[in-house]
Amino acid sequence: MRHLLRRTPVRVLLATSVLAAVVALAVFEPWRAFTRSTADEPVPVAAAAPQQPRELAAGSFVSQEHTTSGKARVLELADGSQVLRLEGFSTSDGPDLHVWLTDRRAGAEWDSYDDGRAVRLGELTATDGNQNYVIPGGTGLGGLRSVVIWCDRFNVAFGSAGLEL
Repeated sequence: MRHLLRRTPVRVLLATSVLAAVVALAVFEPWRAFTRSTADEPVPVAAAAPQQPRELAAGSFVSQEHTTSGKARVLELADGSQVLRLEGFSTSDGPDLHVWLTDRRAGAEWDSYDDGRAVRLGELTATDGNQNYVIPGGTGLGGLRSVVIWCDRFNVAFGSAGLEL
């Protein structure tokens, strides 16, 4: 009986350690620090008209929680729809990354972008390249000052770009 009591705490400690390691791996996904993906989407054009998109706003990315670079452009297509285009874009991979338009200035506190108005455009398509995100119809651009690459899991900005309207 004494022998069993000495072995049980060791087994419990070992099982707890293994469980903690599995949970840590699932939550933090450390392998994402070593992965990359690339997108090279063409600039969208409206099907009915061969007009070139009109630039409504633009800005360059600044790094925040992770190194991020490239240019962000808000474009109006010939049919009146709007898209956010990231060009020459590059950032680190991470869990649960999304692209937002926000009322915060670029380079603000990395955890403040979810405090005000934010228009969520979707999950980040790729860590590198040129990519497009549809801006929902009826979204007023007034007051939206930046594009942010946002990590929903850890509530931090990887990078942001100020929008000059």
